[in-house]
Amino acid sequence: MKNTHRPFLLLLLAVLALPVLSGCKKEEVTTTKAEGPAVAKPATAADEAGWNAYVTDQVKRHLEGATSVFAYTLPAPDSKDFAGDFQRQVDKAKEDVARGGVDGTLLAFGSANSAKTADMIVAAFDKAGTDTMKGVRVLFIGDAADKDRAEAAVKPSGAKFEFAEAK
Repeated sequence: MKNTHRPFLLLLLAVLALPVLSGCKKEEVTTTKAEGPAVAKPATAADEAGWNAYVTDQVKRHLEGATSVFAYTLPAPDSKDFAGDFQRQVDKAKEDVARGGVDGTLLAFGSANSAKTADMIVAAFDKAGTDTMKGVRVLFIGDAADKDRAEAAVKPSGAKFEFAEAK
């Protein structure tokens, strides 16, 4: 795993661990939405730390009802091994989708490169069986221009598609 993804993943894990650590009684475990002002969309695609913070904030704002979260992000488009990182994330997402969904799962996709993020969603859901992801939510954080093709790829799986425009 690249060091550039480590802060994002650590923060995401910390956020997701809070409901687990807060108590064992199922009826008392709740996820909370992020409060306060939203993290602003970074001005440039090269601001990887800014994008990690932005995507993390968007995921926090969509946690309601999620019992587990899987986040798929990409490094800055001009990073040294972007193509390799992209392929590794696609492979991971394909594996996760191929296993089928568990009610309460949130699959979150977002990065500075909205088109490639949508490509990742399309590839991940390419071989998903009909209605194999019922009860799963798929969050796409990206540009409106990429929304329809990402949503079309997810729809046959039965997952609920959610869109957060990166703005």
